[in-house]
Amino acid sequence: MTRLIDDLTTLHDGYVAAVNAAVAADDLDRADRLATEYDEEAITMIAVHEGRTHLLPIRRPRDADSGLRSRIRRLTAPRVA
Repeated sequence: MTRLIDDLTTLHDGYVAAVNAAVAADDLDRADRLATEYDEEAITMIAVHEGRTHLLPIRRPRDADSGLRSRIRRLTAPRVA
């Protein structure tokens, strides 16, 4: 079995690349969907690793941003003049 931190790092790196590509293509809706998918995949990965799948689905509080989600939130926030 691989280490959870290694798996999460690989997952995160893949999503960062995908989100960056979506932002570069000015597709912020796709970037937002990817950030949501990352949250869900990471939570599932942790639950599987810890043998806690019976607790799924786990939903993060709306105000708890992952690094990817906070980046998307900053990019999509209305600009103040």
